Amino acid sequence: MRLVIARCSVDYIGRLRAHLPLATRLLMVKADGSVLVHSDGGSYKPLNWMSPPATVRILEPAAEDAELGVTETWNVQHAKSDDRLVISIHELLHESSHDLGVDPGLIKDGVEADLQRLLAEQISLLGDGYSLIRREYMTAIGPVDILARDGEGRTVAIELKRRGDIDGVEQLTRYLELLNRNPLMAPVKGIFAAQQIKPQARVLAQDRGIDCLTLDYDAMRGVDDADSRLF
Repeated sequence: MRLVIARCSVDYIGRLRAHLPLATRLLMVKADGSVLVHSDGGSYKPLNWMSPPATVRILEPAAEDAELGVTETWNVQHAKSDDRLVISIHELLHESSHDLGVDPGLIKDGVEADLQRLLAEQISLLGDGYSLIRREYMTAIGPVDILARDGEGRTVAIELKRRGDIDGVEQLTRYLELLNRNPLMAPVKGIFAAQQIKPQARVLAQDRGIDCLTLDYDAMRGVDDADSRLF
């Protein structure tokens, strides 16, 4: 990654035109070919940018630009369109390059796989007498997150979401319709479990005879000590 702090003006030319007047900015040139123009405000969002694939050419300024104080011109051309970013450098204040290597990507905490694992390990959260049959129970239309048995020996299908909405209830409904065709399993009960469940999803689930369970992820992974809470 190349980092440049410079006094510059920027023009975007393509499907639309945009102009950034002369000011001090951070220019980021990434290994994937993208170029981003940042100010010292506005949080993470760049003022302007060129998405990859793109080619950066550093040129001598035109005579009229040189008279205005431009020392070099960056012509950033997108490889698959006519979009072009023209950065007119008036003064270079800082420049550095760094090899960041291959990034492993964002590992999210509290994703559905984590909830599934924790709930399978703590199946008693569903109620007394519950036991795990298996995780990822495969059906013809996809895997049921958790298949369990309640205290009365009935089969229970659990669909897990971080944020439960109507689509999740519809998904569980399809699983239940399919599982209840199997006389060895029917009747199969449904539980819709999530960290947050939208009111509309809760109403739909209750209308279809599906129980809802709100999961406390921090408590499940042992981070939240419920006994030490003031409220």
